[in-house]
Amino acid sequence: METKTISLREDVYEQLEARKREDESVSDLVLRLLEETTVNSREWSGALPDNEADELEQIVESSRSQTSTGLSTRQREALAEPAETDDETT
Repeated sequence: METKTISLREDVYEQLEARKREDESVSDLVLRLLEETTVNSREWSGALPDNEADELEQIVESSRSQTSTGLSTRQREALAEPAETDDETT
């Protein structure tokens, strides 16, 4: 199997060594850590009944829309404030 050489800071290497099992190479450790932290979306597919998934999707879309609208309003207000302040000082 082909290998690659990578550079790690010494403190990072020490952390890896501390997590490495006796029978494990550094490559095996990195692979194990990646597998532990990678979320497989297929495992979650179908986790919610369709009606609950649809309701959750609507809630998320509504929340995004409200956030976007609120952000737009705050941006318009923030841009208008300096103009009002300039008018008051002149």
